[in-house]
Order: sequence, then C-alpha cells, then structure tokens
Amino acid sequence: MADEAKAKGNAAFSAGNFNDAIRHFTEAINLAPTNHVLYSNRSAAYASLNQFSEALADAQKTVEIKPYWSKGYSRLGAAHLGLHNYNDAVYSYKKGLDIDPTNEALKSGLADAESAAARSSSRSRAGPGSGANPFGEAFGPEMWVRLASDPSTRAYLEQPDFVKMLQDIQKNPNNLNLYLKDQRVMQALGVLLNLKFQTRGDDAEMAGEDAGSASQPAEETVKKEKRVEKEVEPEPEPEPMDVSSEEKEKKERKVQAQKEKEAGNAAYKKKEFETAIQHYSKAIELDDEDVSFLTNRAAVYLEMGKGTIIIEFISCLLFSVIMEYEDCIKDCDRAVERGRELRSDYKMVARALTRKGTALTKMAKTSKDYEPAIEVFQKALTEHRNPDTLKKLNDALKAKKDLEQQEYFDPQIADEEREKGNQFFKEQKYPDAIKHYSEAIKRNPKDHKAYSNRAASYTKLGAMPEGLKDAEKCIELDPTFSKGYTRKGAVQFFMKEYEKALETYQAGLKHDPHNQELLDGVRRCVEQINKASRGDLTPDELKERQAKGMQDPEIQNILTDPVMRQVLSDFQENPKAAQEHMKNPSVMDKIQKLISAGIVQVK
Repeated sequence: MADEAKAKGNAAFSAGNFNDAIRHFTEAINLAPTNHVLYSNRSAAYASLNQFSEALADAQKTVEIKPYWSKGYSRLGAAHLGLHNYNDAVYSYKKGLDIDPTNEALKSGLADAESAAARSSSRSRAGPGSGANPFGEAFGPEMWVRLASDPSTRAYLEQPDFVKMLQDIQKNPNNLNLYLKDQRVMQALGVLLNLKFQTRGDDAEMAGEDAGSASQPAEETVKKEKRVEKEVEPEPEPEPMDVSSEEKEKKERKVQAQKEKEAGNAAYKKKEFETAIQHYSKAIELDDEDVSFLTNRAAVYLEMGKGTIIIEFISCLLFSVIMEYEDCIKDCDRAVERGRELRSDYKMVARALTRKGTALTKMAKTSKDYEPAIEVFQKALTEHRNPDTLKKLNDALKAKKDLEQQEYFDPQIADEEREKGNQFFKEQKYPDAIKHYSEAIKRNPKDHKAYSNRAASYTKLGAMPEGLKDAEKCIELDPTFSKGYTRKGAVQFFMKEYEKALETYQAGLKHDPHNQELLDGVRRCVEQINKASRGDLTPDELKERQAKGMQDPEIQNILTDPVMRQVLSDFQENPKAAQEHMKNPSVMDKIQKLISAGIVQVK
C-alpha cells in the first residue's frame, strides 16, 4: 500500500536515513504515481543527500501534478539552488509566493537564492553566445534582473510572448535580428546597453490602460477617454485634404462610444443596471474594437445575477438569473475572441476570462460544475497573474472539494468499510485494513471509530506519527471515547515518551475511571518512570533516554529557565535550600520530568 510505504519513508526521513526514505517513497510512487506529496518528499530526501539533479526531476513532477501547491515550488527552488541555477531558483520561489504570499520557507529560500545570484553575477558577467554577436553579452545571466529593476521594462516580463522572445535571443543572440521590429525588444535592448532608444509612447500608455478593478467597470474614467481620443487621432499629413471622410466618421464614432461608456459607468455606480447595459450596448455598436465595452457589460450582467439570487426559489426569477449569467459568459467569450483578433492588452483578456469564471461558479450546483470555472481561471492566470483571479481559483478549488466530500458522504457505506477493515485487522493484514478505514473516513469524516482503528493499524506497522495523528483526531471528534486515549497512550509509550503517555492515560480515566486498558497503561508508565528514578537504567538506556529528552521542547525550557538552574545548583551545593525547593509542587514536578528524561539522576 502506498500509505504504508509513505509512512515508512517519513519515519526514515525523520530519523535521518535518507537512502531508506528514498527507497520507501519510490515504492509508494510505484503504487500511486499521481500522488504529488510522494514526489515532493522524495525530492527533499534527494536534496538532503546533495543529489540535486534527482531532486529537481521530482520537484518538476510535483509541480506538474499539482501546479497550485506552494510546497512544490519550494522543492523546485531548493533543487535549482543546489545546482547553482540561481535565476531559476529565484523564479521558482517567486512562483510559490504568488500562490502563498505568507509562506516563510519560500521567503527564506528566495532571499538565499537572490543573494547567491548576486554573488554569481559579480563573479561572472559574460553570457552565452557573446563571441558570436556584439550584443550577446547584454543577454547574459543578469539580463532578467536588470529588466525587472527598470520601470520601463518591468511590465514586459509579465507578457509570455515577450519572455519567449528574450529566451530565444538568450539561447542564440543572432536571433535578435528577428525581433528588432518589436518596440518592446528595442526598449529592453536599450536598458541592457544603457542606451536611450526612441520608442512610441503608445505602448507605455496601453500597458496601464484598463488596469482598474475587475469588478468595477465604472472605474475606467474620462482620463481613458482622452487617451483613446489621442490614440485614434491620425498623424498629421502634409495635406489635410488627404484625411478621408470615412476616417473622420470612424473617429467620431469612437468618441461617441467613449461617451456612451462613460454614461454606462455612471449608471453602474448608481446600480441602474438596465440603463448601464443600454449605454454599453450602444458603445459596442459604435466601436467594436474596444473590448472593455464587452467586459463592462459582462460585469453588469454578473451584478444583476448576484442581486436577484436571493429570491431564486421563484422559478421565473431563477431562470432570469441563469440567463443573466449566460449573457455575461457570452460577452466574455466575445471579448476574448475580439481581444485576440485585435491583439489587445493581455490584462483585458485575463479580465474577461476571470469574469467568465466568476459567472460559472455562480451557476455551479455540483462539484463537476466547478471544473469549467477552474479551467477558465487557470487560463486567465496564464494571461496575467492577478491576485484576485488567483483567489477566485483557490475558492473554486475549495468549493469543489467541499462539494465532493458532501456528495461522497454516506454513513452506511462508511460502516461497511470499517467492518471490512476490522476483518483485515484480525487477519493481521494491516495495509489492507488501513485502505478500508481510509475509505470509511472519506465516506464519513466524523466517524471517530474509523480514526481509532486506523491508528491501531498504523501502530502495528510502526508508523507512529500517523498513528498519533489519527488517535488525536479520534479524541477531538469524541473526547469521551476511551479507545482514543488508549491508542494515543500506546503510541507515546512505544516512542518512550512515558510522561506524555501517563498524562494521556490519566486524561482518559477522567471519562472512564474503571477502564482496565487505561489503568494498565498508567501502571506501565509509572514503572518506566520509577525505573529512571531508581537509577536502574542500563548505560545504553540512559544514553538513549537523555538524547530523546534533550529533543523535548519542555525539557529544553526547564533547563534554560534561570530559576530551575538555580534550583539544580542548590540540590548539589546547598541542602538547606534544596529542602525548601522540595516544598514547591511546581518545582518538584519539573524535577520529576528531568529524572524521567534521564537528565537528573538520583543516587
């Protein structure tokens, strides 16, 4: 079973046996080749052995299977860092932070990668192909950093086609000649060579156009109107008579369309949605080259759907809501299609896709209904990685998962699966038992008995961390269930955490004072604790217990406490003061913990 092999791999990794961990994770992967966690864990094990090429391959597989799991990018960044691919490491960590901006591990990894990249750049400035082309050196390893730090080129790095062109030039600088007509490439070349090239101002204006909120079409204001008027104004000709009447009419229609859009924005702010739709529709008729009219009208349809959903129990109104969402989707599809034809700003295309995805989530009734919405959000992120779109994607994924659990919920089947697990447990086929207990938990996540039984199976296989986790979940679901305490106490006793096991058994006795398993557990723990108090431990047992005790945060806190350090000193040098300390229950409780851990010995 993959779970069994994974548990063994985790245990080996925790013990520092990385080769064994790799072997177990490999076995688990063979059984469950689509489990991204297994590749992630094996990548970490390879990295621990400095086998970074293998770690990179597993990290890439992790990201391929689960592209929106931040830990995958942490593994990817660590592997690149180990291989001295500093720029790739920086990119990987940043990608992970886009998904989980508060992840401390990713922040720390990014800082290390950026520091290493800076040191590497200071040692070597030459790039590939610099001898074959006079501009080859400009496209060296530090190219991305320089472009990202310059305000005039920073926005271009978010455009996939631009990044692809630069990657092509970096591989072969002679390909620069193929892209010199692209104003963005010329601008980038000027930055890399510290030169000023004359480029059209149109591009800079378009990069910021329509960058307002995706849910507020009214924010595209009169400033945009003035820019549009300026953009469509024909360049001065030697003879004014050369401007055709058709071109003049086109310009006038564009100006009128912008006025209709402005009127639509004003109506939207007042929540006069029908009026807003009329104005946006008129703008679309006047000028079909501005996709913002379509995305704004789509936003209105979206808002109209939200406003009437509260009374959807009336069939005619429910039908109206669905129709409005469908109208929103149609406008978004048309905006995407038209935007691609006109090579519009990629942010505008991303906005249309995001609004389509939002409409699809509003219409979703089952987990399957969320799949097209998730696909659309993912497409939007490939156009422009917007935090709002990313949040909507994560919300859709969570909603889909919650609905899947609700749809899969079946207590009757859960009981049947638990009984099958019990039968395999009796036959000592623990991996098979775990399989059925896990299915029972999926069918009924509130079944505390399934967690208890799976904890027992994990314990039999020596997978103590998993067993402890299931036992604690069992107690959380039903604090009065005695078996949960016996399972947890047994795991802690096996891990030689006798003080913790004693506390667990005593907690269980509060709910069931006469439970024989709990009473036996208390007796066994007391025997082990007293064994240390009497000094009956063998040298090997004492050494093992001391090493384990020093890893316990509670023991570490006691030893670093200035008051307790003075107490221990008094026990050795000042018997009178020691007598006073013994009257303090709190102090004696801490002394007893140190004795049980083998740190303090009584002679």
